[in-house]
Amino acid sequence: MVELKAITEENFLDAFHLCLAPGQEDFVSHPIRSLAQAYVYRDQCQPFGIYADGKMVGYVMVIYDYDIPEYDIWHMMIDRAEQGRGFGSEALNRVMEYIRTKPFGDSDRVALTCGKNNPVARKLYESKGFSPTGSSTDDEIELAMTVR
Repeated sequence: MVELKAITEENFLDAFHLCLAPGQEDFVSHPIRSLAQAYVYRDQCQPFGIYADGKMVGYVMVIYDYDIPEYDIWHMMIDRAEQGRGFGSEALNRVMEYIRTKPFGDSDRVALTCGKNNPVARKLYESKGFSPTGSSTDDEIELAMTVR
C-alpha cells in the first residue's frame, strides 16, 4: 500500500537521500530543489514523501496555480532502487485523491509536464487519463486532465 506523507522536519532528510536512475536527471529535479520551491510557494503547495511499507520510496509536490487556476503535479520521482514495482502508479492515484479534496482552491484542471524523451512516464500519465494539451517547451510536453 502506497501512501503520501507531508514533508516535515521529521522526514525531509529522507527525501534528500532519494536517488534517480542514471539519465533521469534530465527528466525530473531532485527533491532538494523541489523543497526549495515548496518553501517559496508554501501558501499554495504541498510536498509529499511517497511511502511503501513505512519507507520513503519517492517524492512528489502538488502546487496550485491561482493565476490559471489549476493544480499542478511537480517533480514526481521514485527512487532508483524502488522503480518498476508500481509505486509511481499508486502514488499518482493518491495524488489525484488529494487534489480532488481541492485543498488550495476550486479547480477541476490538473496539469503536469513530461520529458519528450520519457515514454515510461508519459505512458503512466496517459493511463491515468492525462492527455497532451499541445503546449510544449524544447524538452517537455504538458499533459492535463479534468477531475470532478
